[in-house]
Amino acid sequence: MAYPMQLGFQDATSPIMEELLHFHDHTLMIVFLISSLVLYIISLMLTTKLTHTSTMDAQEVETVWTILPAVILIMIALPSLRILYMMDEINNPSLTVKTMGHQWYWSYEYTDYEDLSFDSYMIPTSELKPGELRLLEVDNRVVLPMEMTVRMLVSSEDVLHSWAVPSLGLKTDAIPGRLNQTTLMSTRPGLFYGQCSEICGSNHSFMPIVLELVPLKYFEKWSASMS
Repeated sequence: MAYPMQLGFQDATSPIMEELLHFHDHTLMIVFLISSLVLYIISLMLTTKLTHTSTMDAQEVETVWTILPAVILIMIALPSLRILYMMDEINNPSLTVKTMGHQWYWSYEYTDYEDLSFDSYMIPTSELKPGELRLLEVDNRVVLPMEMTVRMLVSSEDVLHSWAVPSLGLKTDAIPGRLNQTTLMSTRPGLFYGQCSEICGSNHSFMPIVLELVPLKYFEKWSASMS
């Protein structure tokens, strides 16, 4: 999760988030190089009186500054499209979980099980235990198996919500009357926090999401105890 004074992204937990971080660094380097070149040219123009009479009519210069931006855009677009297609892939999910947004809590249903569903409310500040995080802890965590493909079906029963977990690279809109889907896979166990990322009313800030990723054998024990 994020920590105070953090400047970068949260540590990646899924392959998709790792790809997004690499793409971010790739694009940021291109922006840095362009900005450095523009600042260098501006500084030269301000500090020297030397001019060239044929600069404004040079066909070679116009060709370069037309082709070069197109090449840079292609260098950004190709990795971006690759990640977009990767995010939309559904590779034989091992588990399906349906989440519904409400004002102002989430409800979850494990559709592969006969009767496994629950509501997830934020724990009020007055009821927090030592070490728990304010505005992020919930009474019922979403327990999922790690290193397995999980399909999340996201919808809403009232207004627009958005189910988002930054460290997994997930952000899916919950729209009334529409069922959106996304996939997640964690490469390591742990607790991963998220929040509703769509302004949905007065208690929008009090809709946390907590995913608890555990090895398969622990998930099976948990599901058996909940059923």
